[in-house]
Amino acid sequence: MIEDLHLTIRNLTNNDYEQVKTLMDKVYHDIGGSWPEHTIHQLIKDFPEGQICLEDHGKIVGIALSVQVSYQRFSNPHTYDDLVDQKENILNDAMGDAMYGLDALIAPEYRGYRLGRRLYEARKELCRQHNLRAILAGGRIPNYHEHAHEMNPAEYLEAVRERRIYDPILTFQLSNDFQVTRLLKRYMPEDEKSQGYATLLEWKNIFFEPDTNVIRSRKTQVRIGAIQWQMREVESVDELLKQVEYFIDAVSDYKSDFVLFPEFFNAPLIGLSPDQSNQTEAIRFLASFTERFKNEMSQFAVGYNINVITGSMPVIEDDIVYNVSYLCRRDGTVEEQKKIHITPHERRDWVIQGGNEIRVFNTDAGRVGILICYDVEFPELGRLLAEQDMDILFVPFWTDTKNGYLRVRRCAQARAIENECYVVICGSCGNLPQVENLDIQYAQSSVFSPSDFSYPHDAVMAETTANTEMIMFSDLDLDKLKLTRSEGSVNNLKDRRTDLYALNWKKQP
Repeated sequence: MIEDLHLTIRNLTNNDYEQVKTLMDKVYHDIGGSWPEHTIHQLIKDFPEGQICLEDHGKIVGIALSVQVSYQRFSNPHTYDDLVDQKENILNDAMGDAMYGLDALIAPEYRGYRLGRRLYEARKELCRQHNLRAILAGGRIPNYHEHAHEMNPAEYLEAVRERRIYDPILTFQLSNDFQVTRLLKRYMPEDEKSQGYATLLEWKNIFFEPDTNVIRSRKTQVRIGAIQWQMREVESVDELLKQVEYFIDAVSDYKSDFVLFPEFFNAPLIGLSPDQSNQTEAIRFLASFTERFKNEMSQFAVGYNINVITGSMPVIEDDIVYNVSYLCRRDGTVEEQKKIHITPHERRDWVIQGGNEIRVFNTDAGRVGILICYDVEFPELGRLLAEQDMDILFVPFWTDTKNGYLRVRRCAQARAIENECYVVICGSCGNLPQVENLDIQYAQSSVFSPSDFSYPHDAVMAETTANTEMIMFSDLDLDKLKLTRSEGSVNNLKDRRTDLYALNWKKQP
């Protein structure tokens, strides 16, 4: 074991060649040794950031050499000679959209310290900084010659993947999040240990953004606002709409991308019904205002430059009552999400029926889903939305008691963890003594995150004071979700055993 290590990582310079040659000759003695000096100097000239070394007290003990290439060209079959001209110059494409890992090696006496991982992490960070699509590499399989008499190359790769066989290069690359995309034949014919075969490996840069107009590029920092709504008696529709506009205006002043209202936030209008004793007719009376609310809230979304999730309101279609939430985008377009699961109260007293479709909506601030109250208590729906690459799940709710609220809260937190997304829940408080079955409310609106190191320790991004009318804000980092799904402490989505189970949405008969 080497003592008194003092490791630094930096880019190679032309003055490093003698150390590079000594190290490459030692490690690559079986396949020709070091690149000539002019090759290393050309690499440093063409792509200086891509030539990385690790040194201990000034002695180079590891190197990683890379070039830029066309992803389309080198993600398909090729050989090592496709990268090198007849004068042993390695062909760097300055306009390439991917990195190609040429060599990565550690001095034999320094192995066992996980130093190779440092070089790979430096490559990944460089790939992100340069906004390149991926890192590609042709990987030798030097232990294949020991097993060639009993298995073909494809079987060997599978055995290494399943850890039944150890391969010093492939095992290491798989442990660093590289994926084998194909087997390359005659990649390096002089590599007798690999019998000329190699794996084409790829590490995808999840932060890659194709060249595009900056104005239309994807937002990564998103601000949401939620209205913990006070139920109160109103004298007219206009009075309640003024309250809606006031909150949208206030939230937009803080440059929010979204504002969320609670389920049945406009229920006070039931108090204007001439016959409140008949609950079935009362909810149909409330539904008569929904079209106006949808249109006016859509106009507010455009006028105040904010995406509005309208909570939920009853809608009558073909004489059937549904509980519907609208997404009013700030570009003027409107989408709807019907509540799927209807509570016993809604079904019995209001004769509401459930919808039969869920989907993720594209917005200028991420891909969002909407599950209304009771729906979030069914994990299948959240998972189906997660399979459509949802970033934020909005949950407008209405609960009368704390135990009802806690069902929503705890299930929402579970959805955030298992689907690696943000979940925003928003409810109402106060009371409506004049409205049957809506006379009391309990709410504490919150924003939940996945549970990992880059989020708050309790996975709660923000929350309101319980049962108090107020606005809640939270800033959400969508890039953190990408990192969590790819490199988190756990990977709930990636690690599902789809070989054992699956989830399917059945079409309506």
